[in-house]
Amino acid sequence: MPALKRAFAWHRPLMAVAALMLLCAAVCLIGAAVDPRQVGGAEVWLKPLKFSLSILIYSVTWAWLIAHLPRFRKAAHTAGTVIAVALAVEQIAIVAAAASGTTSHFNVSTPVSTALWGIMAVSITVLYVATFVTTIMLFWMPLPTASLTVAVRAGAALALVGLGLAFLMTGPTAQQLDDYQGIVGAHTVGVADGGPGLPILGWSTVAGDLRIPHFVGMHALQLIPLFAIALDLLAPRIRMLADDRVRTRLVIVAASAFGAALLVLTAQALVGQSIVRPDGGILVAGWSVLGAALAATVVVLVGAARHPEPSAALLTAPARIDPLDAPAETVQS
Repeated sequence: MPALKRAFAWHRPLMAVAALMLLCAAVCLIGAAVDPRQVGGAEVWLKPLKFSLSILIYSVTWAWLIAHLPRFRKAAHTAGTVIAVALAVEQIAIVAAAASGTTSHFNVSTPVSTALWGIMAVSITVLYVATFVTTIMLFWMPLPTASLTVAVRAGAALALVGLGLAFLMTGPTAQQLDDYQGIVGAHTVGVADGGPGLPILGWSTVAGDLRIPHFVGMHALQLIPLFAIALDLLAPRIRMLADDRVRTRLVIVAASAFGAALLVLTAQALVGQSIVRPDGGILVAGWSVLGAALAATVVVLVGAARHPEPSAALLTAPARIDPLDAPAETVQS
């Protein structure tokens, strides 16, 4: 399996965590099939399953990015190892809580639960700091096209914001201050955690839910670069996209719209409004973001159509890098 071996060499600790998450996801699926218990109104193994998949994607993405950094390789590898350890610690705590039939986050009802949540809180903080360090390093990472370079930097910055939104969930709610029940912190705003939610995702359908902007923001790290890659793939077939300057402008529009949408989702959660029932200013803001993004896209494409003759160099098909390849110097033992 040479391809798998090459991929594993990107960053061995992060890829080891990714492999562990694949195994963990399989165990969680089995657990969901045979264990009927529920915690907070959801199947007990659903939360560790979702975290397994999210951590898997997050680990692989950062392993690839770190492997392709042209500078600060030793520091980046160290930061990546810290990220890997923090992710592993958090997932172990989540799985342990699920196995014992209790909630992991915000639980201070017993000394054991308090210690577990304390360990998770430290790991989350360490994860944020290490991710901040690696995100800064990405601004020295050149990629084959300007559009992809901008996409990776914007995606990483927005992902850092999304990761940081988790800290909004850690403070006690007014209800918890009035009637302490061993839980300090919540992801739902306006009602207690555990009410009706979207299938599988579990996001509240009756109140605000801070997990939504947290999730959406974190995965900007994948979504915005994938958009840039799609534009690069379409460039040889669509003349308006042949100029990398056009693709870069479209990426900037997409990243700006993503950031604005993230702001709207955060505001929606904080005012206690359900994702399925937007109204008032949130609805206006959402449609405004969409309208502005579409208008900006039209402006970029119309400009490209009016000036369809970029230089010969810009008409050349975008350079590619082997997704499994990494500079020899970045492969760590």
